[in-house]
Amino acid sequence: MLENLFYQTAAALTLAAVVGAIVMKLRQPLVVGFILTGLLAGPAALGWVTPESPLELLSGMGVAVLLFVVGLKLDLDLIRSVGPVALATGLGQVAFTSIVGFGICLALGMSVVEAAYVAIALTFSSTIIIVKLLSDKREIDSLHGRIAVGFLIVQDIVVVFLMIGLSVFAGGDETLAAAAFRVIVTGGVFMLGIAVLMRWVLPRLLDELAKVPELLVLCAIAWAIALAALGDALGFSKEVGAFLAGVSIASTPYREAVASRLVSLRDFLLLFFFIELGSRLDIASAGARLPEALTLSAFVLIGNPLIVVAIMGWMGYRRRTALLSGLTVAQISEFSLIFAALGVSLGHIGGDTLGLVTVVGIITIGLSTYLIQYSQRFYELLERPLRVFERPVAIHKNLTEEVIGPARADVIVFGLGRFGDKISAGLIARGVTVLGVDFDPGAVREGHTMGTMGMYTQYGDAEDPELAASLPLRSASWVVSTLPQLELNIVLHDAIRSYGFVGRFAATAHNETDARRLADRGVDLVLE
Repeated sequence: MLENLFYQTAAALTLAAVVGAIVMKLRQPLVVGFILTGLLAGPAALGWVTPESPLELLSGMGVAVLLFVVGLKLDLDLIRSVGPVALATGLGQVAFTSIVGFGICLALGMSVVEAAYVAIALTFSSTIIIVKLLSDKREIDSLHGRIAVGFLIVQDIVVVFLMIGLSVFAGGDETLAAAAFRVIVTGGVFMLGIAVLMRWVLPRLLDELAKVPELLVLCAIAWAIALAALGDALGFSKEVGAFLAGVSIASTPYREAVASRLVSLRDFLLLFFFIELGSRLDIASAGARLPEALTLSAFVLIGNPLIVVAIMGWMGYRRRTALLSGLTVAQISEFSLIFAALGVSLGHIGGDTLGLVTVVGIITIGLSTYLIQYSQRFYELLERPLRVFERPVAIHKNLTEEVIGPARADVIVFGLGRFGDKISAGLIARGVTVLGVDFDPGAVREGHTMGTMGMYTQYGDAEDPELAASLPLRSASWVVSTLPQLELNIVLHDAIRSYGFVGRFAATAHNETDARRLADRGVDLVLE
């Protein structure tokens, strides 16, 4: 191990740059390259970095900044809109994975205690990795992105109570009921304090800080790290504290300014998180248990997404939304390794069990990265089989019956996020009748309140081939798509043309390659 922190950091960054360049040349996600860097720099190979190295500090700060930025993008209305589905999928997935996983572990010949530890470790999904991948794909604000973040937070809450139960099981003096009561009271006071600051302190303070943009960003970072530390000190995770710090200023006018300035810092610090995570993956003692690791990895990669798809399908969500959300739980997390390591330190399980969980982590983190990266392609392959999970009645039947499009509209806007809202508001101000279409019930409800000002809403999925038949295409002069996915825009363009739309079509692209492909397909205007 390099003893000098500066040398350690320089070596890790250099290796990350080389491995990252190779990974990008192979057209693979950078996350995989960073984890591989940790493996190479860790004790299993070069020995430059250990899990207890000073780089862990930078890793922790990266985690805090990432969750802070996520919290910035989630206001209270959004949390309320995805709360039921996040709670149902989060708890449902945890129950399914732990119960079925426990049975699989027993069938593989494990003892009851070992099977319990491994099954519980399989239930945790990595909030850090998922949020990073969704952010890179610009899907963190999508419906499936918000649902995924919601049930990942539910998982984090479950982790807290599991850790309490484990401490009692290890022979602590505090009873489970007393520990649970203490956490509930502490958490309530923590949340109440943040709510008070949100209501009476933070808005005025931010107004003053905003006069100097650099000071605003500095104080935002300090707020994120401070609440992360406080959350950790109170017995919650750093992730929960940092996330709540972001939520606390998400309703202010400054969230976009702060978030945009923190993106580069977030990505730099997260590099150390992935390096540190890779250095923890000790595979030396796990070779003999590879068959078990492959079996459990298959269960996580297939079983976890399927239970989420089934629950969301039962709740009325479209199969595309359900699959894209479900793919985010097709891996175990860094908490799984920490949980297993705690079991080793308490003498409940052996080092070979930790090695088994480690190998499952390597396999599932690596493969799930590609599942999320190429989620649209996987959906196209599985679209027909997934129909078995989709209810014939669309989500929120009362909503779709109550909120329907008008007989005519001048412009049809697909996607009622921030971009779509701005476009719609600008058109309405010019006296244009707008029909907004979205498959997020919350966005449809909010847009429906604008109906008296010239905007109407309709629930619909852009990928539904029958949707175009229900739209007032004959009266519309423009159809505007604010959806960022290239494939969705191509499908939508072809669908409306097939139903006789003769007006102009505008689509959104996030890079020049997508813009050229849209132009080649006959799109009249590309929004970048």
